Amino acid sequence: MRYEDEIMGKDVPEEQEPVKAEKRQVEKGNTMRSSLLLLRDIGIAAAVLIIILQFYKPTIVFEHSMEDTLHPEDYVFLAKQAYVFGDVEFGDIIVFESQLLDERARPKSLIKRVTGLPGDVIEIKDDAVYRNGQRLYEPFIKGDVTPGAMAAVTVPEGAYFVLGDNRSVSMDSRAAAVGFVTEDRIQGKVIFRLFPLSTAGVVR
Repeated sequence: MRYEDEIMGKDVPEEQEPVKAEKRQVEKGNTMRSSLLLLRDIGIAAAVLIIILQFYKPTIVFEHSMEDTLHPEDYVFLAKQAYVFGDVEFGDIIVFESQLLDERARPKSLIKRVTGLPGDVIEIKDDAVYRNGQRLYEPFIKGDVTPGAMAAVTVPEGAYFVLGDNRSVSMDSRAAAVGFVTEDRIQGKVIFRLFPLSTAGVVR
């Protein structure tokens, strides 16, 4: 019994010390590897985000002029390169830099729908919009009417006629302060709504 006690009291601790040191070294190595993997993942995520932001821009809607399609505080994504690889199309919802100024005296960005392409003749009468003599069917507009009247105008080359979907409050191409939107002022096309989640999806 004494012999066994002596072995347990003396030899075992001496044999465990190298094991503990090796275990600490392994744990240290695992911690370093975990840190490196975390840094790698953060770097990859940052690179992906930078690439995404080269093509897409998150934008928050502030006004009521695009109801009922878009509402204040809607969080949407703007395709910045949409018109580098394609043309502006009738019905597109675009963001552009207007001649209006915000509270900081900077050009105000507006969100509107393209209703007239270069060369189109646009006229507003009888609470409706006419494009090249044809009355437009616009089920998306709030209130189903376009109030007021506007004599026929021809959209210049390199420019677009835009209207808000909430025609009664929208400041758009009907107003001289906005007028026709030239290509160089277009910042991109609204393609997707992220928030609120209940209405998330492609914007049309």
